[in-house]
Parts: sequence; structure tokens; C-alpha cells
Amino acid sequence: MSPVRTAPQVGVMACQHCTAVFPRSRAGSRCTRCGATLHWRKPDSLRRTWAFLLAAMALYLPANLLPVMTTGTLFGTQSNTIMSGVLYLWEDGSYFVAAVVFCASIVIPLFKLVVLLMLVATTQFRSTWRPLERTQLYALVELVGRWSMVDVFVVALLAALVQVGPLATVKPEPGAIAFGAVVVLTMLASMSFDPRLIWDPIDTHDRKA
Repeated sequence: MSPVRTAPQVGVMACQHCTAVFPRSRAGSRCTRCGATLHWRKPDSLRRTWAFLLAAMALYLPANLLPVMTTGTLFGTQSNTIMSGVLYLWEDGSYFVAAVVFCASIVIPLFKLVVLLMLVATTQFRSTWRPLERTQLYALVELVGRWSMVDVFVVALLAALVQVGPLATVKPEPGAIAFGAVVVLTMLASMSFDPRLIWDPIDTHDRKA
């Protein structure tokens, strides 16, 4: 048996907005404190998470392979992807900025996609594998998600680095739109996922034991 009594065992649930506790039978009614609709779990959590996650995965490659900007000077025009911008900064000796751009724009979005894919897949199949570690991974994704807009800032930083007054122009390209969409979609996927679903198979097993 579980060392502590869980909400399913007691038959209560918490309002997702103000955390007020109510009997599980109140699901679908209004919270008497804040007026929000009470739900036992986030409605359609896995379905919505899958939708946002698959859309983000589909846009991840275009975001990194398509040009994010085209710069024009008196010497011609040049299109830059995120990786080419990283290489340019590295070759120019800006090693710290290059590392920040690489981590914020490539490594962190990929990390969030992989972790969310693992979480939603294992939860979909009601896996009881390492629930604590999976919950901690979700908390890490949430923590990183607070800084997701740094990725968009990086694109603006790259545009600023090539701006040389009236003699140059910077034109956004489709890669920038795909990149911003990946950031927003991964944030929505993380917000849609209900980590309590990780523990539901554990609670069910405990009640049968």
C-alpha cells in the first residue's frame, strides 16, 4: 500500500485554479471559491498534448533548416539559418554567444520535445515505470518553459548583430515563423499535460492490492 493516502483513495479533488478541495462527486460543477469548473483531471489532457506536440515536432526541422533571415548589404545578400548563425558567431570568436544561441535555439527545444514525447507516450499506455522521475522531468520541462521566449529573443539578437545602419536590410524568413511556432506549441503542450495522470495507474494498483 502507498505510505500516504492519495486524493483518489480519499475521493476528493482540487480546483485547478484556486486549489480548493471538493468531493470527487462535484466534478463538472462550479468551484464555490473562484467559480471555475471543477475537473478531476484536465479535460482531454493527452489528446490536446499529442496535438500540440506532433505539430511542434513537424515544425522543428523546418525551423532549423529554413533560413530565419536574409541580410542585404552593398556586397550582396545572404540567408542564414540558426545553425549558420551559430557557426558565424563561433568563427567570429563570440564563443559564449554562439553557445547560448546553440543551447537556447536547438538543444533546449529538442530536449523539451523528447521529454514531452516520452511523458505523453508512457502516460498513454498507463506505464508504472519510474513515476517520480517522470514527474521530476515534467517539472524540469516546466522550469525550462518559463525561459522559452529566450529562443525568440535569440533570433532578434542575430538580426541585431548583422544590422549595420542604413546600408543593410534584414528580412525575416519562414524559418523564423516556424521557430516561433515551435516555441509556442511546446509551451502549450506542456501546459496541456496533466502530470497527475502519471500516478493514476499507481493509485489503481494500490487500490487493487
